[in-house]
Amino acid sequence: MFIDRTLMFPLLPTKAWLAPLTLAAAVTVTPLVAHADGQVVDRVYDPYVQPLEKELEWRTSAIPGKDKTWGGEQIHHLGLGRSFSDRWFGEVYLIGARDSERDLKLEAIELEAKYQLTEQGEYAADWGLLFELEHEREENVWEAAATLISSREWGRWTGTANLAAIYEWGDDFKNEWESELRMQARYRWLPHFEPGVEFYAGQDYRGIGPIIRGEKKLPKASKLMWELGVIQGLTSDSPDQTFRLLLEYEFF
Repeated sequence: MFIDRTLMFPLLPTKAWLAPLTLAAAVTVTPLVAHADGQVVDRVYDPYVQPLEKELEWRTSAIPGKDKTWGGEQIHHLGLGRSFSDRWFGEVYLIGARDSERDLKLEAIELEAKYQLTEQGEYAADWGLLFELEHEREENVWEAAATLISSREWGRWTGTANLAAIYEWGDDFKNEWESELRMQARYRWLPHFEPGVEFYAGQDYRGIGPIIRGEKKLPKASKLMWELGVIQGLTSDSPDQTFRLLLEYEFF
C-alpha cells in the first residue's frame, strides 16, 4: 500500500527527511527544560533571510505577580541585526530583567546567527538553523544553543516549529544539557491581522495560547511587524499566564 510520507512528516522535505528526523529524535530524548532566564515563552523563529535587510527589535515576556499586576517577572530583549548574505543573518541583543523586588537591569548579552538552509518552496517544508551564545553578567554563566527551524504552508495556514539543543556552563554552575520546543500555527487572513496559536514545552513548563500577528508596510521598502500572545500554563508547575509582545522594524 502506498503512503505519502509528506502526510506522515508534514514538516520534512520530501527528498531529505531522514537526517532532520534523526536530529529531532536525538534532541527530543533530552529532557525538555527552560532557558536560564526561567521563561520558556519567547518567540517562534521562521527560517527566512532577506538579503540586505536590517532590523531593530524589541520583545518582552511577562508573568503577572500573585496579585495579577505587572509586578511579576519580565524579560526584555533589545536587538539590532542585519543580513550578511542571502543565507546568513546576525543580531546582537541586550537582555534585561525585572521583578517585584528589583527594577529593570541589564542581565545578559547575546549573539545570534540564523542560516537559511533551503530556498523557500524548494521542499515540502522550509528549513533553517539558529545559533545563539548568551553570557549572564553577574553569575558568569554561559549558554550556547543550536535550533532547528522548520516551516510549512497549507493553503492560508503556516506551521512553524523550533527545536533547540542548549548547553549551559559556568564557574559556580552545574554544566548541563537542555532542550526546548516551540510551535506556532497561524492563519494568514490579512497582512495586518493573522490569528494563530502557539505551544511551548520545557522541563517544568507546558503552555499553549492564542497569538495575533501583523505587519505594516512603510516607505522605502521598510515595514513594522508586531506579535502579541497570551500563553496559558498547562501544568501545576507552569505559571497560569505568560504574556509576550514583539515589535520589529525591518529596513534596507
